[in-house]
Amino acid sequence: MKRFAVTAFGRPLCALVEDDPVPRGSEVLLDLERCGVCHTDLHLREGHYDLGGGRRLSLADRGVTPPVTLGHEILGRIAAAGPEAGEVGIGRRVLVFPWIGCGTCHRCLAGEENLCAAGRCLGVHRPGGFAEKVVVPHPRYLIDVEGLDPSAAATLACSGLTAYSALRKVGGDPARDWLLLIGAGGLGQSALRLARALGHTRIAVADTAPDKRARALALGADLVLDPADPGARTALLGLETGLAAAIDFVGNAETTRFAIDTLRRGGRSITVGMFGGEISLSLPLLPLRALTLTGSYVGNLGELRDLVALVKTHGLTLVETETLPLAQAEEAMRRLEAGAVAGRLVLSNRS
Repeated sequence: MKRFAVTAFGRPLCALVEDDPVPRGSEVLLDLERCGVCHTDLHLREGHYDLGGGRRLSLADRGVTPPVTLGHEILGRIAAAGPEAGEVGIGRRVLVFPWIGCGTCHRCLAGEENLCAAGRCLGVHRPGGFAEKVVVPHPRYLIDVEGLDPSAAATLACSGLTAYSALRKVGGDPARDWLLLIGAGGLGQSALRLARALGHTRIAVADTAPDKRARALALGADLVLDPADPGARTALLGLETGLAAAIDFVGNAETTRFAIDTLRRGGRSITVGMFGGEISLSLPLLPLRALTLTGSYVGNLGELRDLVALVKTHGLTLVETETLPLAQAEEAMRRLEAGAVAGRLVLSNRS
């Protein structure tokens, strides 16, 4: 089979050819059909996250070492299974939950494998979906998506799940409270559609790009703003009932500050994006304003199952996709890095 891997951090993907994997134990082998391309893949190719102040979080120091076959939004058909996998339904189309943990710690046993400190995630620690075939360690990580568009369904494993899990952390009264989504790319578009399905009736979207603001307005946002506009903060601070929550899908110093500055008393800021940087906080203002600052990292297996059920029930398409051949994985990465993607790029190994 052919796979596309990071063989040295900071370098383009390389095409590697090797024997097809053979599933063992409880493993399941998939023939890849689709794999989404995510900003996390860019961080993995570079080998670090920007912590601000000239500091970096090295992925090598966290046990991620090349070669790394990227890709965690994986959809494929079951081709084979190990002797301990049981009946898996050869030929069935499935979505893969990639945020796999050690399976034995308290987080994993509580169903929160995405928060495991010894994670073994597909596309990070285990070979991912930028390959013709993918090994999944257990059939419990497979979710039936028959009937869904394969490119759109693939994005549910990260883009959709990340937006859904962040929205579940908002709290409050969705029928009354204002919600701000920062960033109107693939994640922001997914969150906007999901927020409506979850009952949010007052949604503002902030993005510096005019075309993305126009797209958010066309998708039904009640208010769109340019966070670089000096009047944007005033507009949010003047909202009836105030701004109850902000979900930041960018995650840099400017967007985080924008979220914190515009929340009402008792508001909640949820950081999802990891573009990097740092901020300083006046600590007395946290209790005085009763703010909650929290991070949200992808989501758990139960949430992905709930998300797929919600998408099927409401007939949702969360984000527009553009499908490219698997062989164009590096080109897709470069386009994403340049910001030349309207929704989500998805690699295909099938017509």
